Amino acid sequence: MKPLRALGLVALGASLLLTAIAADRPPTPAAATKAEIARGRYLVVYGTCNDCHTPGWRETDGKIPDSRWLTGTAVGFRGTWGTSYPTNVRLDFAAMSEERWLLAVRTRAGHPPMDWEDLRALSIADRRAIYAFVRSLGPAGVPAPDALPPWRDPAPPYIDMRAVAPAPSATP
Repeated sequence: MKPLRALGLVALGASLLLTAIAADRPPTPAAATKAEIARGRYLVVYGTCNDCHTPGWRETDGKIPDSRWLTGTAVGFRGTWGTSYPTNVRLDFAAMSEERWLLAVRTRAGHPPMDWEDLRALSIADRRAIYAFVRSLGPAGVPAPDALPPWRDPAPPYIDMRAVAPAPSATP
């Protein structure tokens, strides 16, 4: 093979590799407006996302700076499904396109106690606003622990959802 032809094939291969790598990254979202980001912030607070996904939120009555919001926690939720951990939403969204987020809301069941059905009740505009707000925070923190199957005992701390009995019915 001639040296120039070989060099051309190497350049073509490198170009294809870089294209494949770039295609694997989420596209840069369109610039969100201040109003969309503010709406997303409101929905995150009202939807109680921080209750599980922000360490110390409940203990401080929500007095956690935005810079620490939605970074996940190592406090597990143990139930009949196993043990799940509130994910670091900021790292997830940094690696996820808006289209993938919208698909996840439509199709994902996830582990309890996450209420995906509540997210599905939101309008597309509200779901996009949540995405815009979380993306505006930028990546921070570390990934949450991986979920555990039901037969594995989690290390503390965790909340044992198996011990939570339903409230008695108020009707006779």
